[in-house]
Amino acid sequence: MDWINEPETWTAGDETLTLTVPAKTDLWQETHYGYSFDNAPMYGRVIEGDLRVTVTFDADYAEQYDQAGAILRIDEKNWIKAGTEYVDGALQISVVVTRGFSDWSVQPAPGSPSSVTIDLHREGDAVTVKYGVDGAEPTTLIRLAYFPPGTPALAGAMAAAPVGSGFAARFTKVSLS
Repeated sequence: MDWINEPETWTAGDETLTLTVPAKTDLWQETHYGYSFDNAPMYGRVIEGDLRVTVTFDADYAEQYDQAGAILRIDEKNWIKAGTEYVDGALQISVVVTRGFSDWSVQPAPGSPSSVTIDLHREGDAVTVKYGVDGAEPTTLIRLAYFPPGTPALAGAMAAAPVGSGFAARFTKVSLS
């Protein structure tokens, strides 16, 4: 596994990863805000063709838009990130799909989960995004999105702190197949 935008502080084991998410980091392209960021820490492996990336994680969210989850990334203009995001004082399940321009969808996280599992399953030209909370299998469908087929992509974990001073994130599972 390799880093894109390696954070200063991190440790990794067989399927685990902990990191201190740096301040002023994000993944976003243009839409609504008029800016582009491609400086969030991403940890994974480049895989060609169909794949599945599953991450289970929790974090010490503190500021608006603090986020952690899974990433599937071809380059700075083509990627999907899915996970949790701290928005307006509440934890949200969040998905951003970027193909030149980013779009964003959120829904309230059920209850107050102690951990979330995100599953990105790439088959052909589509990625199915599912989640589960508190140790449950990721069976709840949140998104089906187009993703360019036949192009190698980094699959793994990501986290970002767009407006805050950073926070700790813990991935107890980062599985690629």
